[in-house]
Amino acid sequence: MDKNERPDNIMKLYDVKPHSKIRIIDEDVKNPPASLKQNTGDILDFHRVDGMYSHCKDKEGNVVHIAAWTEVEVVDK
Repeated sequence: MDKNERPDNIMKLYDVKPHSKIRIIDEDVKNPPASLKQNTGDILDFHRVDGMYSHCKDKEGNVVHIAAWTEVEVVDK
C-alpha cells in the first residue's frame, strides 16, 4: 500500500456513516470545554456530526463530543 493511501475504514469523523462504532486514532483529540475528555484508542458509538463537533456515546453511555475532523477507524461491533 502506498504511504498516501489508507484503509477504507479509516477516515475523518465527518465522513463516517451515523450510528457507527468508531475508534479514535487521531493523536490530538479536540473536545469542547464542557465535554468529557476522550483519548487516542477510545471506542465510541458515533451518532451524528453537530456543527464543529459530534454527538457520540462512550462505553458507559455518557454523551461525549469530539471534533468532526478527528481521524477515526470504523470498527465492527
